[in-house]
Parts: sequence; structure tokens; C-alpha cells
Amino acid sequence: MSEEHKETGTGWPQPAEPQRPAGPAGEPDPRPDAPDPDELSPLAPAGPVEQEDVPAPAEEPGASAAEVEAKPVPVSRRLTSAGAMIAVLLALLGFTLVVQLKTTSTDPTLAATREEDLVRISSDLDSRERRLRQDIEALEESQRQLRSGEQGRQAALEEATRRADELGILAGTLPAVGPGLSVRFEGPDKAVEAARILDAVQELRGAGAEAMQIAGADGTAVRIIASTYFVDGPGGGLVVDGRRLTGPYVISVIGDAATLRTALNIPGGVVASVEEAGGNVTPDDSEAVEVSQLHAPIKLEHARPVS
Repeated sequence: MSEEHKETGTGWPQPAEPQRPAGPAGEPDPRPDAPDPDELSPLAPAGPVEQEDVPAPAEEPGASAAEVEAKPVPVSRRLTSAGAMIAVLLALLGFTLVVQLKTTSTDPTLAATREEDLVRISSDLDSRERRLRQDIEALEESQRQLRSGEQGRQAALEEATRRADELGILAGTLPAVGPGLSVRFEGPDKAVEAARILDAVQELRGAGAEAMQIAGADGTAVRIIASTYFVDGPGGGLVVDGRRLTGPYVISVIGDAATLRTALNIPGGVVASVEEAGGNVTPDDSEAVEVSQLHAPIKLEHARPVS
């Protein structure tokens, strides 16, 4: 063992430090092929460090690397099919609504009707509704009275009498009086021909007329019932139920005056058609219209009541 081994006290030889050329302390080795002092440090890696291969993002044609990195992945691509289906359904719904609105808002009859005519038609409908409600209430009251026990027999007799009177007025076998209109038709035979007079009777009956009669210029009158007919007479005038009448004609009708007037003045109705042909229609309100002309009872040959 050498003296050097004894001084260290290990018994094993220590590696000797590499010899550096003489020079000032702390200065680097001036030789061009001298190793870097950091490479000689025990903390330096033993060999070159290799970088891990990281796949680069796919680049779109014409896009820079910064744009590729900044562009987010479009999440809405997952909803493309659902969005297209919703758009189609909304388009179909809108088309259906537009067609429905056009269909319900383009009635040519109502569009050509004046506001005053629409008001009269509405009033006519309201009057008919009131009459029907009154009839329903009267029938319900009659039903209650018939079921009331002691008053049943008397109520039945009164109801039968009332119904007989109503049927007699409708059949023309009983006279009648009440509020209504006296409608005067005058003009040339073409303007007051049988077809127009029949139209007037039908309009009045549809507006709630309860009793009617027609009279000619000489005062001859005919009761108008369900079976009454009108034909043009030879040489002018009218033939009503076999009786000849000459103009001007007056129809006396019992019913609600305002409703009856509305029925005659509807657009394209009786008044308009008579005036277009050169005639004139004059309705006059009255609180006591008399329908006194009677019709002979009709003898039924085939019809029988159902028991």
C-alpha cells in the first residue's frame, strides 16, 4: 500500500482527477477540441435526449398552423340530421297555417257584402234564436204542467186548445192579428211576376212569418198557406190558388217586423231583383196587421197520423 492509500484511509486507490493544462484559475481550456465543462458534470445526461414523437394535427388546405390549432371541433355536426328534420317540420306547419288562413278569410260572398247587410243578417239570426228559445221554454213549461198531477187534466186541455189555434192559423182556417208588415209590390208585369212574388213569400216564411195573405188592386185576397201556388195569368196579373189578382199587390204578414224587413233587403234578394226589373217594393211596419182571409180546410185522402 502506497503512502497515498494510507493518507486517504480507504485502502483502495481513488481515481485521479483529469489533468488540466496550466493556466489562470477559472478560465476555460483554450483548446478548440476541449470538452465542455458542463458535460463533465455528474448531473449531465449520459447521451443525447430523444424527443417523443407527437402526431401533429391535420392541416386543412390553405390554412396555417395557427388557424388549425385555434379552430374548435364543430359539435353541431352531430345534430345535423335532427336540425334538418326540425326545419322541414316547421316549414310544413307554416305552409299549413297559411293555407288555412287563406281558405277561411277569402269568402267571396261575405267579402262583397256591405257592413249594413251583415248587421241585418246578424240581427235576423239573433231573432230566430230568440224565437226558438222561447218555443223551447214554452214546451218545457207545458211538459212540467202535464206532469204536475192535479193540474194535469186542465193543463192538457189548455195545451190542446192552444195547439189547435196555432194549427188553425198555420192552415189558414182561423183569422189572425198581430205585429208585422204590409209589403206593397208595384211595377210592370215582368217586375212583379209570379216567380218574384213566390220568392218574397218564401223569404218571409223563412224569416218567421206566422200568417200571410195577398190582395190585388180590386181587394180580392187569398190566404197564403203551405200549399198555395203562384202562376202568371194570361194577359198579365197573377193566379193565386186559382183566383186571379191584378197589381199592385199587397202582402200582409204577421211576425217580427225588423226580421221580416231584413229578409226582404238581403243582397240580391227580393227588393233588389224587383228594382232591377223596374219595379218597387215598399214595406210598412204595423202593430196590428190583420190576416182575415180564410182558406178552406184541406181534406186528406192518403195521410194518416202515426199512433
